[in-house]
This record gives sequence, C-alpha cells and structure tokens, in this order.
Amino acid sequence: MAIQQVTIPDFGDVQEITVVDIYVKAGDTVEVEDPLVALESEKAVMDIPSPFSGTITEVKLQEGDTVSNDDIIVLLETAEGDAPPAEKEEPPPTPAPAAPQPAAPKQPEATAPEPVEKSAPAPSEEPAAPPDDEPHRELHASPSVRSYARELSVDLELVGASGPKGRILKEDVQNFVKQRVQSGPAAGQPAAGALPVADAPLEDFSKYGQIEEQELGRIQKISGPHLHRSWITIPHVTHFDEADITELEKFRKQMNQEVQKDDLKFSPLVFVIKAVVATLKEYPLFNSSLDPANSKVIYKYYYHTGIAVDTPNGLVVPVVKDADRKGIRDIAGELASLSSAAREGKLTIGDLQGATFTISSLGGIGGIGFTPIVNGPQVAILGLSRSYMKPVWNGQDFEPRLTLPFSLSYDHRVIDGAEAARFCRSLGSNIEDLRRALL
Repeated sequence: MAIQQVTIPDFGDVQEITVVDIYVKAGDTVEVEDPLVALESEKAVMDIPSPFSGTITEVKLQEGDTVSNDDIIVLLETAEGDAPPAEKEEPPPTPAPAAPQPAAPKQPEATAPEPVEKSAPAPSEEPAAPPDDEPHRELHASPSVRSYARELSVDLELVGASGPKGRILKEDVQNFVKQRVQSGPAAGQPAAGALPVADAPLEDFSKYGQIEEQELGRIQKISGPHLHRSWITIPHVTHFDEADITELEKFRKQMNQEVQKDDLKFSPLVFVIKAVVATLKEYPLFNSSLDPANSKVIYKYYYHTGIAVDTPNGLVVPVVKDADRKGIRDIAGELASLSSAAREGKLTIGDLQGATFTISSLGGIGGIGFTPIVNGPQVAILGLSRSYMKPVWNGQDFEPRLTLPFSLSYDHRVIDGAEAARFCRSLGSNIEDLRRALL
C-alpha cells in the first residue's frame, strides 16, 4: 500500500480559490474521477476529481478554506500498482490556508460570482462598525462575500464579523446595509454602503395557497450576482437587425452532407462566429473593455468568443479561443467538444476564461428577438433568434428568403447608437456572404 497526496491543480493566475464543498471523509473509498471537493474561483465552481482509486486516510481541507496551487486536498491510500513513481519520499507539511487578501481597487477581468452558500448561524444582534480610531484590520471573508460587498458598495472595514475566527459572513453585510438604510443618511450626505433601493421583504405566500420552495442551482447562484451587477452598472442599449441566410443555409447543408463520415456537424453558429470575428476586426471598439476608474478603453487584439450553452444545471459560457486563427472545421469540432463538456459538467476554469465577446443563441428554441445582458467587462453581446421564412421583393416578384433575426446589446458609455447600427449592418453582410470574412 502507498499513501498518495492529492493536491490543488494549477489554476494559472487565479488569485483566490475557496473550498465550497467537501464530498469525502476519512475512511471513504473512491475510484478514479470520483469528485473530492468543489472549489470556487473568480470564474466558476468546479469539482476536483480523484486521480487514484483507494481509501481516504485524511482530509486536509475544510469548507470555507482559501487555498492555492499545490495545497494538499486529501491523503489517499492506494495499492502499490496504482501509485505513480514517487518523486518525494516524504510528503511536505500541509500549508496553512492563505488568508484572503483585500479586493484590489482595479477592476478585474470578471468579477467574482457568488458560490453555493452553506447555512451559517445568524448573528444575535446587528454587528457594530469598528470605532473610527481602530487601526486597519486584517479582513477574513470569502471571495463570494467580498463580491457581494462590492456589489452593494460596502466597505468591509466597517462591517462587524460574526463568523468563526472573525470571518465576515454574507449575513453581516446584509445586516450592515439594513442598519444604514433604517438609520438613513446624515444631513446632506449619502448613506455609505447602502443601495438606493433595498430588496423588499417577501410576504407569506402560503396564506393564499400551497407553495413549494426550491434552492437556486449552483450556476444560478454564481451567475446571478454578476448579471445583476452588469445590469445595474452598464447602461444597456439593444439594436435589432436581421440577415438573409438563404445561401448560407444551402452551403451549410452541403457541408454537412460532405462530412457525414467524419461525424462532424456544422451548425449555423459556426459560421456566425467567423462572421463576428471579421466584424470585430472592422470595428475593434466592440472587442474592448472599459476602465472607468482611469477613463480608458482597453482594446484587445485577440478574439476569444464566449458561447452561452444551455445545460441541465443552467447557462454556462465556455470560450472558443483564438477564433480568428481557426477554420470552420476546427471551430465546429471545438464547439461540439465544449458544448458536450458543459452539459456533462466537465468544463475547466480555463474553458470559461478570457472571452472578449459573447454570443447567446436561442435559435434552437424559438423567439423573434430578445435583449441579452452585456457580460461585463465586455462591452457588447450578440443574441441570435430563430430563423424564419420571409417574403422579399426581388424587383419583379416576392420570393421566400430564410432570415436570421439578431440583436446586439452594448455598453452605451463606450458605443453610441450609430456605431452599433454600422456594426450590425456589417455583421449582417458578413453572415450573408462569408467571402467578406476572408477580406
């Protein structure tokens, strides 16, 4: 028998990783690919599978711990034949969980989403703010609590902590905001850390009839605060347009007939991605991010396309990297692979990072138009609706043409209406004739 260390994988430049669920305990038997823990980063929550089969001898982490690359998750007893060649004779000591660092003032690439929260005891009384002469204190709060505080513009230095070992809980932030809302602002001063409108308390719906309560899914809990933040901080405008895809659809069907033996299918989205990249190169402002703190626009000269994918657990957005450098066949294969991994819950954090522009397609479901929410810090998002047959006058007669409705939501701080209209007309032309994308 051999004792193996299972460690946190390398997540690159992700700064904060928090343990949100632990699935095993000492004495449990696991197989290869069985989930051990769930980790939350700034981008997503993902399960860490076991690389070996064997028996758990010790769990080194606790829920709420902040960890980093190579921290030990569990010690696992395996059969000698299952163990890989050992590079170290003795396991290193377990590193202590790193204390969370205060949130950086610079706007990150994507704000930290809210994870699945474990129930915590509510404080017995409203936490009191520390006295003004108290020195700067070390803050203990999970990334999700920090994100929630940023969403409400709450300074965590002013929030009392009721959690174990001085940890600030979400309930502490909520109580702080309630206290400020109830007390009101000082004369001539805004209420620090309080939103103009607080969530209204719900009434007891059960007095009207039968009800049922269900927890939000994990993805909804993560994406919800980010979407809400984007909606209230980005001035949205949506432009609607359409493209004639009659010839494109003929070409797509021809391509699918030619690759039947390869088991590769070309969806309309594959061709739209190429058209979008060509349009972004023509209008680089739509492939940028706003830095409001420094009054700058950051242009990006790489083209990573986020694709919203509907899964049984909710909407996720994997990213097709470097779409400008890939052909139609490569994009089709990668899109199929990412969609399959998304539905099976096997996306990695890297699969979800780096998008510069997002496409949300409801064409396979229905609808004639919708207003997608910009996925900040991106400045625009494209929505695709269901194509339909439309009579078009050709100069002599009406003829049926297959038409694709689409909508572009954009950040009006960066993009004005005229530029959005020009972008959509160019995009429509590129979709109608993909040869333009080669220019």
